[in-house]
Amino acid sequence: MSQQIDHVYEENRRFAPSAEFAKNAVAGPELYDEAKADRLAFWAKQSRELLDWHKPFTNVLDWSNPPFAKWFDDGELNVAYNCLDRHVEAGRGDRVAFHFEGEPGDTRTITYAQLTEEVKRVANVLTGLGVGRGDRVAIYLPMIPEAVASLLAVARLGAAHSVVFGGFSADSLRSRIDDAGAKVVITADGGYRKGKATPLKPAVDQALSDRGEGEQATVDNVLVVKRTGQDVDWNDERDIWWHDVVPAASAEHTAEAFPSENPLFILYTSGTTGKPKGILHTSGGYLTQVAFTHKNVFDLRPESDVFWCTADIGWVTGHSYSVYGPLANGTTQVLYEGTPEYPEPGRWWDIIEKYGVTTFYTAPTAVRSFMKQGREIPQKRDLSSIRLLGSVGEPINPEAWMWFRDVIGSSIAPIVDTWWQTETGALMISPLPGVTETKPGSAQVAMPGIAIDVVDEKGDAVGEGAGGLLVVTEPWPSMLRGIWGDPDRFVETYWKMFADKGYYFAGDGARKDDDGDIWLLGRVDDVMNVSGHRLSTTEIESALVAHEATAEAAVVGASDETTGQAVVAFVILKESFLKAHGPEGLAEELRKWVGSQIGPIARPRDVFIVSELPKTRSGKIMRRLLRDVAEGREVGDTQTLADTMVMSAITKQVK
Repeated sequence: MSQQIDHVYEENRRFAPSAEFAKNAVAGPELYDEAKADRLAFWAKQSRELLDWHKPFTNVLDWSNPPFAKWFDDGELNVAYNCLDRHVEAGRGDRVAFHFEGEPGDTRTITYAQLTEEVKRVANVLTGLGVGRGDRVAIYLPMIPEAVASLLAVARLGAAHSVVFGGFSADSLRSRIDDAGAKVVITADGGYRKGKATPLKPAVDQALSDRGEGEQATVDNVLVVKRTGQDVDWNDERDIWWHDVVPAASAEHTAEAFPSENPLFILYTSGTTGKPKGILHTSGGYLTQVAFTHKNVFDLRPESDVFWCTADIGWVTGHSYSVYGPLANGTTQVLYEGTPEYPEPGRWWDIIEKYGVTTFYTAPTAVRSFMKQGREIPQKRDLSSIRLLGSVGEPINPEAWMWFRDVIGSSIAPIVDTWWQTETGALMISPLPGVTETKPGSAQVAMPGIAIDVVDEKGDAVGEGAGGLLVVTEPWPSMLRGIWGDPDRFVETYWKMFADKGYYFAGDGARKDDDGDIWLLGRVDDVMNVSGHRLSTTEIESALVAHEATAEAAVVGASDETTGQAVVAFVILKESFLKAHGPEGLAEELRKWVGSQIGPIARPRDVFIVSELPKTRSGKIMRRLLRDVAEGREVGDTQTLADTMVMSAITKQVK
């Protein structure tokens, strides 16, 4: 089958950086010129300028055994030292590292000196539990400062952490602990979510117990943070309270240098289509690219900026842009434990106002949720501190992009719409805010030093104005180094399709417009074949969201005897529209709207008005479950959904 994806949706709005922003921007067009002139020299320069190397590297890239890359492999560094100690030694110890806000309203202000001391204590505790270089530590915590300290303490020892999102079940936790062979688990009694104290340690206890194949074999100890005060079961031989041992530990700890390719973390994909994949990232290359992209994409001014990435620490965005990138750059951040709507929908905007957040990085699904609630909620807050906005996780619809810019960014703040993956480790495609003329909905251009193309199924470039498969054509510093314990699966999953060219295939469709800018079209698996036309779900969703009634939409292709596949849409309406109009006749109106915006070929066969969409904990829509509903099948596994009851409600609404 041809991998050509038809382009059906036009977006012509353009926003150049203001003259003032461009004049003072951290990143200028010279970065592209430097990278183009000598890509490897460019990355070597960035790494030497952004990081402290205990042993300087001389080798930049070893690509002698593709697809297994080595970056800066004869150099040595300590990741935690780069994120902490060197800032304190440079006299910046009093700078705030985190403004922490718990969902119940408790707060902590943590300086770089305080965080460094805490990490040293935790590192000493872990050393006492036998953790050292090459070991793995599983982390199952809410978004609290102890989570950040845990990651950095593990990294400080040259061990690898495997963070498991706190919403995952005992079975999911067990499979990840087993696969990584974790020696220690760090958890909490519970955390706060939507006003409730949700338990965590019971899931750890269940995960380590006999699940039918015996008790878990590799974990020796469980280190437990007291967060909620809930009663928990206790194993005196295994379990240790954080508050008993960490404050009592020595605050003296010397950071040892480790090779650049020393494993830093294993992060498991959600596993919705099979066994979870343990994505392995190492140290020097990863830290180089997250520090570089954080500094330049977010126009970082560490002396004055307050940066807030809303991603949970259980996802790669939380690793790269809530911990490693910002801390390597000496940034002040917000760390928030709870949900955006507790105790009321304006909680996030209250936090931005309270701490003077200047840079706000969140997911399109959150933006669309705010659109549904209405602009009057953020407009009651003072958001004038915001000077830059960022989007991450999936393509952002142009109308959501415009709402974000106008309502949250006061029609002034540039938006950086970023594309990357767990596997890529760091941002790969993004505007540079002082350079790029932005287009609503487009990720636009590859980062300096990153080689991206859109190709057909043979690996040939499709050229401007055409759609196809998104590939990375050259190795990059923060690239995954493999799938933990399964090199064959690594090659099969990411490199087999274009093995003759050495391209990494991301699994996403994309198109280049006539300017050469990149528009993401969603997962290739989600592309529909309607009467011989390959249509992107993303473009039809964008058309639906452009209607005044629509807050969010998800589109799937369902089997159809006549057309092969038919377009089926699930739509959430704006609350402001419902108050004024009601939903009667809207499904047919939306069908006609898509036909007028795109063309008859894209007109949905069915439009279902629903109250929610099935989303993972990271905010991504699980379209395969909607496809089950659209085709009348029993709904598949819902374990990874943020709310497992959503599909029951959708099924009832559709019937």
